[in-house]
Amino acid sequence: MKIAIIGAGAIGGYVGAKLALAGESVTFLARGANLQALRQHGIKLISADGSEQVARNVAATDRYAEAGVHDAVVLAMKAHQVEAVLADLAHLIGPQTVVVPMQNGIPFWYFHRHGGELAGTPVRTVDPNGALMARIPLAQVLGCVVYPAAELAAPGVVRHVEGDRFPIGELDGTTSERATRLSECFARGGLKAPVLENIRAEMWLKLWGNLTFNPISALTHGTLAGICGFPPSRELAANMMREAEAVANRLGITFRVSLDKRIAGAEKVGEHKTSMLQDIEAGRAPEIDALVGSVVELGRLTGVPTPRIEAVYQLMQLLASTLATQRARLQLQPL
Repeated sequence: MKIAIIGAGAIGGYVGAKLALAGESVTFLARGANLQALRQHGIKLISADGSEQVARNVAATDRYAEAGVHDAVVLAMKAHQVEAVLADLAHLIGPQTVVVPMQNGIPFWYFHRHGGELAGTPVRTVDPNGALMARIPLAQVLGCVVYPAAELAAPGVVRHVEGDRFPIGELDGTTSERATRLSECFARGGLKAPVLENIRAEMWLKLWGNLTFNPISALTHGTLAGICGFPPSRELAANMMREAEAVANRLGITFRVSLDKRIAGAEKVGEHKTSMLQDIEAGRAPEIDALVGSVVELGRLTGVPTPRIEAVYQLMQLLASTLATQRARLQLQPL
């Protein structure tokens, strides 16, 4: 397949490298040092076992019109970064192109083909101006949940930490030829992309942990083991998860994992810094709207109170605003 990947960061780089190494036609839409590195050297993938592979058979450009139409377009950036590429996105999309957003949290398309009284409702927290709903062809979108962990070690160099699952699904729950084709493409690259009947349920399962542990860690600088092992923060996380579960249940979602098991799974990861904490320490804008604010919004839409989630969201908004205003980052320094 001919795959365009917008964003050559950790996840985009990992997916692109795996597919290119399997012989798929991959084009990266990138900028700056990443673009230069990809053009000169291709993309290097450092596996969890330390082995290294370089995919030199990749194209890289910052000109969308030059890249042209592709079979699949992967949006491999954070939710708040998608709007910036909308003007150029149409150059990559033809009538048969599938668009695969790989953002965490509640997606802008959540209520498209959802059914029920909320069908078609925009999620303003992640699409405040309605630009994403208006400019991305919703009929061509496939849902996707990203489970792997990776990091951009240097421009054009991706280090894979763990995981290889990218479940996908049609927004109406059907099993389509295009979803099956994309699943098979990912499988050729050594990635697991099962086609699910209810992609929203899978999104909620991942979000269940992200909406709690990410902001708590960013506010406290606690690791997953630290949050789960400290009774007050463990209780806060559990209560936030109960609120989120109530929202999900109201939307017809049932979790296939118990709350206690979900927390235990996070605790087993150990002294791990969440992505939101890493963003705060690096001075990057944290992904708070898609991961936290969207759940507050869905709570209001469904009439389900989310007081703890909302309080944590407001604190994260203040922290993000402070760091952005002062152009700063926040790190613990040893005494």
